[in-house]
Amino acid sequence: MRGNITRRGKSSWRLKFDLERDPLTGERRVHVSTVRGTKRDAERELAKLIHAAESGTYVAPDKVTVALFLDRWERDWAAINVSPKTMERYRELLAKHVRPRLGALPVQKLRPVDLAKLYAELLTGLAPRTVGHVHRVLHRALTHAVQWGIVVQNAASGVTPPKVESVELEILDINQIGVMLKAMRGRALYLIASFAVATGMRRGEILALRWKDVDLDGALARVEQSLEQTKAGLRFKSPKTKAGRRTIALSAWTVADLRAHRRDQLEQRVALGLGKMPDDALVFANWDGTPRSPNAVTKEWTRTCALLNLPRVTLHALRHTHASQLIASGLDVLTISRRLGHGSPTITLSVYGHLFANTDEKAAAVIDAAFGAIGTE
Repeated sequence: MRGNITRRGKSSWRLKFDLERDPLTGERRVHVSTVRGTKRDAERELAKLIHAAESGTYVAPDKVTVALFLDRWERDWAAINVSPKTMERYRELLAKHVRPRLGALPVQKLRPVDLAKLYAELLTGLAPRTVGHVHRVLHRALTHAVQWGIVVQNAASGVTPPKVESVELEILDINQIGVMLKAMRGRALYLIASFAVATGMRRGEILALRWKDVDLDGALARVEQSLEQTKAGLRFKSPKTKAGRRTIALSAWTVADLRAHRRDQLEQRVALGLGKMPDDALVFANWDGTPRSPNAVTKEWTRTCALLNLPRVTLHALRHTHASQLIASGLDVLTISRRLGHGSPTITLSVYGHLFANTDEKAAAVIDAAFGAIGTE
């Protein structure tokens, strides 16, 4: 890489050299700058700039704004690599909270102090958790800005997101579970609620469950997909991780409920003239076999709890309830983690660690028993 120096005045010099093409547009880029001093000073500055360009540490003056970069990041990376639901959330956060405040700023001039100011402003009207989401999206986007050679450093790495207070999990006890299931029996939501408590599966996983994923004789259910709702409609997707695709053992009463539910579905199909049950028929579907809207199910859950004067907990609380019952039974964390579809036991402990009883006294008792077995003089 070579450049040239042109005198601009008595002690002013123009430095010029070609750069690699713009990583976003493919357009040719040329560095042009002016320095003051002797020609020797200009030569040293040119050599320094060329070395930076060749080593990858040079960032050219650029007019790419934060808004323009985010547009391209959404189009060229996020739209390809994340789910439509996640993409909707990214666009919402960036459009509402980032572009109006930082969009006009050249992305190369973005500094940690700019983000610190942004977070402080957002905290006047948003929950810390939401501001934390904004931070994570920006950090992810700016990581790609570094990888693409648009900026040298990720400005978000120099900012600490707001601390989020831990929220107590919504969990039903045994008596509340009994009251809930008894009150809901005979209603459309009963089987979904009882299945959620019995398996710990997520809402989307339950609504995407097909009869071919269920082995009633073996008392097993396989999680192979999930149902996601976006502004564009409903879509089935594969589990995010390998651990998400799993097989769950079913209790005897869950199998009995499912057998009765399948008989009802078959009878309904005959009555409606819909014919034989297809192989990919959903277990929890609308009357015509179409997928149930996850959002509509959640709204129905909220209305039903209010109508029946049941605890006002979210539908997701049934998954937490399932996990808490497994923990209370003394089941090991690895088994619980696998059943819940967590990527690792670390995730399980981060969510439910406080529910595991303090076993330090038990540990001491085990040691006492061991010494007792050995015997002492």
